[in-house]
Amino acid sequence: MPEKTFNSRRPTQADVARVAGVSQAMVSYVLNGKKIIPISPETRQRVLNVVSELGYEPDSAARSLSMRKTFTLAGIIPDITNPFFPSFERGIQKVTEASNYHLIVYNTDGVLENERKCIRFVRQGRVDGVIVVAAHLDTSDFKPLLDRNVAVVVLAKMESPVSVLPLDCLYVNDVAAASTAVDYLVKKGHRRVALINGHNGAPPNLNRFHGYVAALEGNNIPVEEALIRAADYTPGEGYRAMRELLQLAERPTAVFCTNDLMAIGAMRAIHEAGLSIPGDIAVVGFDDVQVASMVTPTLTTVAQFQEDLGRVAAEMLFERLGGKLPPVPRTREMPFKLIVRESA
Repeated sequence: MPEKTFNSRRPTQADVARVAGVSQAMVSYVLNGKKIIPISPETRQRVLNVVSELGYEPDSAARSLSMRKTFTLAGIIPDITNPFFPSFERGIQKVTEASNYHLIVYNTDGVLENERKCIRFVRQGRVDGVIVVAAHLDTSDFKPLLDRNVAVVVLAKMESPVSVLPLDCLYVNDVAAASTAVDYLVKKGHRRVALINGHNGAPPNLNRFHGYVAALEGNNIPVEEALIRAADYTPGEGYRAMRELLQLAERPTAVFCTNDLMAIGAMRAIHEAGLSIPGDIAVVGFDDVQVASMVTPTLTTVAQFQEDLGRVAAEMLFERLGGKLPPVPRTREMPFKLIVRESA
């Protein structure tokens, strides 16, 4: 292989072509995976070996200009401190890295203005696609993005698709999942089942509430407003809500919390009251974050397989970016599973 000297300058695509003994166009074809002309395995490997040896890195800015793409995706999430979302983003990142894309993550704290600020950033053409977990945005908020051919995947089942624009939705059936969890408690003999749910009107909160109600009514158990508490998705709020429930004249014998962090806070309140889990009060959570299997007792919960959710969301986004799908919305349902452990 010819000797190569570049002093302190950054190696270029032309340098790779010269050292590999091929044209610069051939280097571009290899690096971009284009199949415009046949490329032998030996030639492809020789180019890749030189790229590695020289430490050549493609100029992403030039690549973006030439292809009119940013090669960047955005992930918009409501709470980066919730362990559900790092796992979700990890699933996205594995797909983006394999496709030579960058991923930018925005944390909105579930605040409407922050969500809209992220959407405005995306509208400025700084990303090619976005995966959104929103607490407040609805289908109308995504129309300006879709009009600009920005690919969008929403982690929710949107009830009113925007005309025939390609708003793709990925979701877990929260009604069925919550109903499964509560029905399990009823089948264990509980008739006073409390609910600690998120306080805003986001679809997951509403759907899990509906699932709770459906399970009780399906077992001929009346829904009692006194057994329902609203809270933020934090351990502290779960603790507060559980303390309120424990002050009832007739306390619940079981509680269903619509995320694991609130369930862990509820467990602390139960322990502090000198009660046992599940002997006095059974506890079921939702999400199956990693800590759910580490608390004492281990937490019975509904698994959503969040890394798989992120992976599939990203795959749906790249299918849309490939430009071969018809411009109509798609909806895909993902599985859930009740994980039975010690708390219920």
